[in-house]
Amino acid sequence: MANALAHETSPYLLQHQDNPVDWRPWGPEALALARSTDRPLLVSIGYSACHWCHVMERECFEDPAVAEIMNKWFVCVKVDREERPDIDAIAMEAVQMMTGHGGWPLNVFLTPDQVPFYGGTYFPPAPRQGMPAWPAVLEAVAEAWAGQRDEIMAQGSRMAERLSGTSALQPAPGALSADPLDDAVRNLRAAFDATNGGFGSQPKFPPSSGLLLLWSQAARGASSWSTKAGDMASATLRAMAAGGIYDQIGGGFARYAVDATWTVPHFEKMLYDNALLARAYVQGWQMTGERSFRRVAEETLDFVARELRGDEGGFLAALDADSEGVEGKFYVWTVAEVRAALDPGDVEAALAWLGVTEGGNFVDPHHRTPSHPPLNVLTARGPEPGAEQRARIRSALLEARSARVRPGLDDKRLAAWNGLAITAFAEAGAVLGREDYVALAVAGAEFVLSALRGPDGRLLRTWKDGEGKLNAYLEDHAFVLEALLAVYEATFDPRWFVEARSVADRLLAHFGDADGAGGFFSTSDDHEQLVVRRRDIEDHPIPSGSSSAAVGLLRLAALTGEARYEEAAVSHLRLVAPLLGAHPQAFAYALVALDLAVRPGREVALAGDDVGLLAAVVRERLRPGVVVAASPGEGVPLMDGRAAVEGRAAAYVCERFACQRPVTEPSELRELLDPYSTA
Repeated sequence: MANALAHETSPYLLQHQDNPVDWRPWGPEALALARSTDRPLLVSIGYSACHWCHVMERECFEDPAVAEIMNKWFVCVKVDREERPDIDAIAMEAVQMMTGHGGWPLNVFLTPDQVPFYGGTYFPPAPRQGMPAWPAVLEAVAEAWAGQRDEIMAQGSRMAERLSGTSALQPAPGALSADPLDDAVRNLRAAFDATNGGFGSQPKFPPSSGLLLLWSQAARGASSWSTKAGDMASATLRAMAAGGIYDQIGGGFARYAVDATWTVPHFEKMLYDNALLARAYVQGWQMTGERSFRRVAEETLDFVARELRGDEGGFLAALDADSEGVEGKFYVWTVAEVRAALDPGDVEAALAWLGVTEGGNFVDPHHRTPSHPPLNVLTARGPEPGAEQRARIRSALLEARSARVRPGLDDKRLAAWNGLAITAFAEAGAVLGREDYVALAVAGAEFVLSALRGPDGRLLRTWKDGEGKLNAYLEDHAFVLEALLAVYEATFDPRWFVEARSVADRLLAHFGDADGAGGFFSTSDDHEQLVVRRRDIEDHPIPSGSSSAAVGLLRLAALTGEARYEEAAVSHLRLVAPLLGAHPQAFAYALVALDLAVRPGREVALAGDDVGLLAAVVRERLRPGVVVAASPGEGVPLMDGRAAVEGRAAAYVCERFACQRPVTEPSELRELLDPYSTA
């Protein structure tokens, strides 16, 4: 018999509907039951593409004996971290405080008043490698709840106070400075892996926000660190694109590599990684002209369009790491499979390029189990074939792979992640001259503004099977704000600007802290009351809602001339200013916002019927701090009073709405813009 999760729409929750555990979704019913029965909440958090979440389910949650213990002593709650990032963030912070590490699955025990008092990540069914058995953990927590209640409640009070840390941030005194930007590049240089690209050792995650920061600093050319920023970004993009973390056959990136060389991926593919990395590769193309950067950007976006897009225009959340119960099985190859799929003349080149061997080379001690043996994995360490042969090999292997059992698909649509994808398609379409990408961005924006809005016009968090639900968070509003501005700049359709401004106004009204320290809260002012109301400030693995809000609001301020947008963005930057330069990997996108706030920016108004050549100049290289608007300009303040010159399309280059004389030649516009990109 199915449990209460059968009524949910989240693919992750539905995966657990037939467990013998009496799972309930987070909500008033579960909280009331915990209070009325005086039982702790056992909150288990994960997501559909999480490999170890599946392992713990098979080992523990499907076991009737284990489920009996869980049902007897606890109110058991399953949470999809992607639907409820507010609950996940509180639980993760608490577990990291208790144990020094975190991850998923995340299993945390809460008092009936929602205060965490014990937790961890993966627990095996029997003791293993120093990890306690899950049944033993359950028994110990139940005994402590029965016999050490006073101690638990006292500990809970201290925990609640510590969880309020980000809410207690105070603004730094004085004006914002550009100093943290050079400090950030210097500290990234110290952590840079000069051999393999990226930062740190293993496991190695794509530093998406860090790459966007590095490109912005390289484009500015504002200091001696600018060249180093570009070198680090280029080396990292090349290394990732050559590694197993990149799907050489189908395009797109896995979530991380388990080694330092980007060779062995953890095979799940997330929408957010691919959207952000596509932007980083497009910017790499703008900055260097390196054709491989453009190719990887297009292959990645083509993967998203092919495999992570719904018929209605929205973008799906993720592809699982597993198929047929084996991690990576969909993506790996034997020598015999390669020979069977290719023309004889292509086989040896493919085997060398893709690193396919008879012996297998996916051997990771952290992921190997009896049911997960070594596999061949595309390491891409051999010489890459020429463009024509490479395309032929990819096409043939992609066709052969399409006949395999596919990985699980998390087909919910999240407003925030759709915003990231829309931005990527809009920017790539505009820069690369790909109208098909722009069309996908427009369709995505149409979907968000129709399916992911409630009757009151406010954004919703998630959509699946025709149903949108859950209050949207700060990151939903912020990423959608950036997306709508990107679609506006790609199409010059004023509708998207008007919608962006509406989203920004709701963001300020419901998430801003105008009467307090400034900045933004992760949840709205009318959101369900949790143990704390947190601020979302760290930019890993994706930009925080606060950093994205700052970027979007600063760009909107440049298009409108309205100081209130800029003031709200700066209020967040003042809260985190002391942290930025010293911790660039955690605050990379906040540093992108800081760059917009403290370094020269320009507004470009393009007036006339055919502004294509002038717009191409704006987009031909990465120009941080430059926003662009064009005719027709209804509702776009930057376009007020701008007109063509003697029937010719004209460009007005402005600084805080003070404009120079209009120019009509692309070369003249280039001369006006280039000095400001490097000021």
